[in-house]
Amino acid sequence: MSRERQDDLPQDEFEDEEDILPGAEPALVLAEAAPGALKAGIEVIQQFAKHLPNRPGVYRMFDRAGEVLYVGKAKSLKNRVTAYARGMAHTNAVARMIAETANMEFVTTGTETEALLLESNLIKQLRPRYNVLLRDDKSFPYILLTGDHDAPAILKHRGSRQRKGDYFGPFASVWAVTRTIDALQKAFLIRTCSDSFYENRTRPCLLFQIKRCAAPCTGEISIPDYQALASQARDFLSGRSSAVKQLLSARMQEAAEELEFEKAARYRDRLAALSAVQAGQDINTQGVEEADVFAIDEQAGQFCVEIFFFRNHQNWGNRALFPRADRSLTPAEVLASVVAQFYDDKPPPRLVLLSHPVEEIELIGQALSARAGRKVEVAHPKRGERADLMAHAVKNAREALARKLADNAGQSALLAALGAAFGMETAPRRVEVYDNSHIMGTNAVGGMIVAGQDGFVKNQYRTFNISADTIAGDDFGMMREVLTRRFAKLAKEEGFSLGPHSAETADTATSKDAPGAEGASTIILGERPDGAAQDEGPRKKARKASNPRKDEDGFPSRPDLVIVDGGKGQLTAALKIMKELGAADIPLVAIAKGEDRNAMRETFHMAGREPFKLQPRDPALYFIQRLRDEAHRFAIGTHRAKRKRETMKNPLDEIPGIGPSRKRALLLHFGTVKAIQRAKLDDLMRTPGVNAATAKAVHDYFHDA
Repeated sequence: MSRERQDDLPQDEFEDEEDILPGAEPALVLAEAAPGALKAGIEVIQQFAKHLPNRPGVYRMFDRAGEVLYVGKAKSLKNRVTAYARGMAHTNAVARMIAETANMEFVTTGTETEALLLESNLIKQLRPRYNVLLRDDKSFPYILLTGDHDAPAILKHRGSRQRKGDYFGPFASVWAVTRTIDALQKAFLIRTCSDSFYENRTRPCLLFQIKRCAAPCTGEISIPDYQALASQARDFLSGRSSAVKQLLSARMQEAAEELEFEKAARYRDRLAALSAVQAGQDINTQGVEEADVFAIDEQAGQFCVEIFFFRNHQNWGNRALFPRADRSLTPAEVLASVVAQFYDDKPPPRLVLLSHPVEEIELIGQALSARAGRKVEVAHPKRGERADLMAHAVKNAREALARKLADNAGQSALLAALGAAFGMETAPRRVEVYDNSHIMGTNAVGGMIVAGQDGFVKNQYRTFNISADTIAGDDFGMMREVLTRRFAKLAKEEGFSLGPHSAETADTATSKDAPGAEGASTIILGERPDGAAQDEGPRKKARKASNPRKDEDGFPSRPDLVIVDGGKGQLTAALKIMKELGAADIPLVAIAKGEDRNAMRETFHMAGREPFKLQPRDPALYFIQRLRDEAHRFAIGTHRAKRKRETMKNPLDEIPGIGPSRKRALLLHFGTVKAIQRAKLDDLMRTPGVNAATAKAVHDYFHDA
């Protein structure tokens, strides 16, 4: 996959200001950047370049609407920006970026390492249009061994690490975490229950009976002995598995010699569970204890980065990421950007292996070391076990990208069939499907699912809590409320008029302020270097209906097709709302269930057409059924979650001044909410951790009720 580097972006250093980019030609025909706009962009950049220091830092380029176009780092801000001002580029993408530039902002840093860290932070936050962007980079699951309780618990964890304890990971999937925790329960008998469940036990739960927990909650094991088990689990997850297994093996041998065969059998089972954790992997390593392996593949202008996680000589799974990047970039350039962004919110391991020789490999290693607070090695393996691991990762990356391209081709064909079925001139790029869910009008919610060329776009899904103003059980009213809120918000976000009143409230100004990084010493913000005042008006009104906003993946925010669940009545109600909002040009389809709710006999309603059905074997019909079923699943799931929250709501949550700690103190003292409700004021005041004012508030709440 190697090929010569194409320097589509300016280099860091130049001998003087007369130097030009390596390989750049004095004149370049730019098919997608108008000469006038390109000249204007160059003039803006030139004004900034005159006043920049010859120091490391980060720069941001903005368009006239105030949106970030690009975030970059430089060893010398002056040299890098001066290179842009010469107006020479190797790709149309860079030329378009220069042509669209209307403003720039800068942050100087102490070192180039700090600039790289700040650049990755800003890219993750701002998601500029012309940067390499990670997609599907959701939070990875971890194993948490809690440290804020006398009896530590082992739990699955996602998100920020606010709770005290030891975190082990990342794992590629929740399934891998669940399997590992299951084996650790068998090996170390660590509890997995919540602290509140633990505090309220009076007898051991089922996990104790099946030998999955030592039951410290009821004193079946002493706290010091239980903490010793937790320490063994911590050692095993930290990489000291050999020592743990030797200890268990020695204890098993001692028990057998003392003829305590039941005790020896328990140690044998624990050893078998630990062996299952290590043997149940696709590939394990002997010489690589802790590493992340990054392999990239490119096909048809798209990239796939496959990441394998190795901890404690074990393979903890792999994940395929599909970054958005300009096809003119080399795989090495994309890989370098992905690695820098990937560790923005997670700690790096001691070793990071890359499938391609990255130009800034030493700088990336320094940045990751600074972030981790210890030495992090970044390497491109060429031989030995590391090279074998990389070959396996590259193969997986190639196969994952091939599957992705095949899925996209099939999805494109389905979208084309969908457009043809509903008389559309072109295949829809964004399809929105709406459904409502409630029980006798209670806990009513509306759901919107979105589909595109990549399948279901779940980060675009939306839920709508139906307001009390809508009559309970009024399906037409619910649909009107959902569509009104959806398209009114779209009008405001896009800045174009969808209705007679939306233009007055539309405001798409984007805040450009972003947090700096440690070591940042200078922030250049505000007015233009030439003293010209910034015109804020165009930033808020530049969006037009002919050029709707797109997200960072180029996915449109405005639907090409809207589908609602229902018949002619729902169609009429939805058409009225969309007409009032100025969105009548968007095709609208209502799906009525067939006779006996048969999935093959749906009737479709559209404005200006008689109700019609599709042929039973039409691929578009199957695709529509998938869309409808997904919308139904999403709406019902949201409704059930809302209903569960209402059912599980604790009356103590409604009392002002009662937070988690005081609620816990009351429940620990009285046992149940009913006991608290029956308690006298004097009894409430004697509760540890509850003052007189709180006790009176609780007493008054229940007795006034």
